[in-house]
Amino acid sequence: MVTSVSILGSTGSIGRQSLDVISRMPIRISALTAGSNVARMAEQCRQFRPDLAVMATEEAAMELRSVIADLPTKVTWGEEGLIEAATMESADCVITAVVGMLGLKPTLAAIRAGKRIGLANKETLVCAGELVMAEAEKYGTEIVPVDSEHSAIFQCLMGVGHKREVRRLILTCSGGPFFGMDREQLRSVTKADALKHPNWKMGAKITIDCATLMNKGLEVIEAMRLYRLPLEQVDVVIHRQSIVHSFVECVDGAVMAQMGTPDMRLPIQLALTYPERTACPVDRLDLTKCGNLSFCEPDMEAFPCLALARQCAQKGGTACSVMNGANEAAVALFLEDKIGFYDIYDLVKGAVDVVPFIPDPTLEQILEADRLAREYVFRHSVN
Repeated sequence: MVTSVSILGSTGSIGRQSLDVISRMPIRISALTAGSNVARMAEQCRQFRPDLAVMATEEAAMELRSVIADLPTKVTWGEEGLIEAATMESADCVITAVVGMLGLKPTLAAIRAGKRIGLANKETLVCAGELVMAEAEKYGTEIVPVDSEHSAIFQCLMGVGHKREVRRLILTCSGGPFFGMDREQLRSVTKADALKHPNWKMGAKITIDCATLMNKGLEVIEAMRLYRLPLEQVDVVIHRQSIVHSFVECVDGAVMAQMGTPDMRLPIQLALTYPERTACPVDRLDLTKCGNLSFCEPDMEAFPCLALARQCAQKGGTACSVMNGANEAAVALFLEDKIGFYDIYDLVKGAVDVVPFIPDPTLEQILEADRLAREYVFRHSVN
């Protein structure tokens, strides 16, 4: 079990649930980081007394500093602050719960500092997975996934002797709020509709990604990178009940599943206690009451973002970083009611087609591809 943690993105959904888990454990908080929610960060600082608190902007940091002036917590801001939080000597684990490409540089910094990574920022592996995994191998850094699906695979693989014994990873997907709808029906859905996830309570960005199935596409790429498997060995099935969190199929035909109630606190806690397990305050799964479990193939025509993600995964290079950057920008516009539901796919596909492709990119080229993708989306969005 780790003894001290830095949480990047502590005021978001994963960050708050991480603190809920930690509040019941003998683990101290070294650093907390947030965007602009000064009030929530101040509450967290008073409860957990971190050594460092980081806000996105200087203005927010100055406001926080005045609110918690009676605490010994150091307050800073920006990317440099994030990296400081990720590399604090007192922390032996960093939970990366920030959304988007913002998490890439601090995650790399934490890896190089030898911290265990509780990975909840999927964009890190989507955009720069080869670089990140190479650095983790170089520095002997543990990456323990916090996403429910990847944690499920991680747990199933504990029972597999060697990677050669794995035939497929099968990621489960709830299907989001629009399961069963066709393209014509989906043209008129609204932001409010898309934010009504049937099973999970999450942040707005990931909830929209679940509605388009882009989130599952990102998870396919993340699984490829994290478990070093080709695209052909990573599949997706729709599982509406969110009871089976993912499967591992072995070459001999055995299929292992990790099951449980839909509660992110279990994978968060495992990232902190691995390789041990301890009691966790989640509802227990009662198999006599959870009803029938159903599985079906995803509708790639109605939800083309999943197919696009697989195409980018196959292409490699900067294709995934372009897709991810364009998606982040398009989802932000959708959440501002500036574009429609299918405009997300159209803008992301356009960026993937137009932004120059680099087959073996450096970190700087990955970041530039991300910038160009966002620029494309804002330039071509519907006003």
